[in-house]
Amino acid sequence: MQVKNSVTPTESQIKGFFEPGPEGPVYMLNLLKFKEKAEYADGRATDLTGAEAYALYGEAVSGILARLGGGGMFNARVERLMLGEVEELWDRVAIAMYPSRQAMLEMMQSAEYQAIHHHRDAGLAGQLNIETTNAGGLWLADKGFTKDGMT
Repeated sequence: MQVKNSVTPTESQIKGFFEPGPEGPVYMLNLLKFKEKAEYADGRATDLTGAEAYALYGEAVSGILARLGGGGMFNARVERLMLGEVEELWDRVAIAMYPSRQAMLEMMQSAEYQAIHHHRDAGLAGQLNIETTNAGGLWLADKGFTKDGMT
């Protein structure tokens, strides 16, 4: 398995945003790697770390997401890799819930999102975004990790 962090999606990944996708909510798993020091495209001087710049984005995007009916589900610091191997660990893991793929696209195309997106770019060295659906809540609740819960 090849792992490649990126800050912007590929052309085929962008094309996927415009496909209808499954009905219901999308849970986006974000594996985040921050720059040591924030770097803004306009060249502005800053003392912010990459994590601090991304936090400005995260705070603002949380409000946009809430207005669309979504929200942050999980956010935690990565401590270590328990199993497997990667060249470099991510710094944080976050899960955001969007009511639909269309809502995620609406957010990304909004003027409000475009106005804060520069903090994301300034702070991120790279990330993986994994779109998930059919969430069943806690493993112990509902169907969990059973045959029915895995479809």
